[in-house]
Amino acid sequence: MRVDLLAGATYNPAVMPSPVPTILVFDSGLGGLTVFSEILKVRPDARYVYAADDAGFPYGRLSEAVLAERVLAVMERLIGLHDPDIVVVACNTASTVVLPYLRERFSIPFVGTVPAIKPAARTTQTGYVSVLATPATVVRDYTRDLIETYAAGCRVNLVGSRRLAGFAEAELAGSPVSDEDLLEELRPCFIEDSDGRTDVVALSCTHYPLLLPRLQALAPWPVTWIDPAPAIARRVAQLIGLPVPRHEADENETMAVFTSGAGISVALRGALQDRGLPLVAVEDMPLLAG
Repeated sequence: MRVDLLAGATYNPAVMPSPVPTILVFDSGLGGLTVFSEILKVRPDARYVYAADDAGFPYGRLSEAVLAERVLAVMERLIGLHDPDIVVVACNTASTVVLPYLRERFSIPFVGTVPAIKPAARTTQTGYVSVLATPATVVRDYTRDLIETYAAGCRVNLVGSRRLAGFAEAELAGSPVSDEDLLEELRPCFIEDSDGRTDVVALSCTHYPLLLPRLQALAPWPVTWIDPAPAIARRVAQLIGLPVPRHEADENETMAVFTSGAGISVALRGALQDRGLPLVAVEDMPLLAG
């Protein structure tokens, strides 16, 4: 494993043991940073490993069988290296496919991420709800079941964006796309007819909140945006408890791990450090063909 140090940070595995839990936050890319930020608020004392399977990004292009095999292999390596007390799968696509396999294979608790359809249905006043997700999440039976269970009385508009996750990655890496490109992905979320119009948009990919300020500015009219990250953080706190008194995480207890590292730029390194991840490591795990 290659470890790159940022801004004078140090890395010494010998000093890692402590009474606080190790929390592994896992995503195909950088979207899970939105979840990591919320978990950090409820457990600022914890030791964190943020793992981005950038060699496999985007997961939506993989079949369910390949995706399950990939995530299990990467997770086995990460768990063996970092011995986490809990794993947060901060990816809707992976959660809807792989969580049962992960829970069967490993004994540690897993917290998943699912489309925020239930809170969206509770929030809407007009009954017009849009679920902005990846194409893979939109077509999952899991998503359809959530709609039938929690939003049967709503007009649910499923919008599968092929480009938005990549736009979010580019934004964080210092190469934002144009407003026109963003608006093209956003426009299908907004429906208006004689009976009403969209008043809630559920961001059902953890990448999308990275773009939220721009999405809010470009929206044709104001809506409530549902970000699942705070609810995920509350669930983590329920499972592992409150912070350890008088303990604060230091530079030796937070790191970001990539399975490729090909897109790590100076801007991205700075963004990671600003978000509390001063160490960057690469654990090479190329995505095999087939």
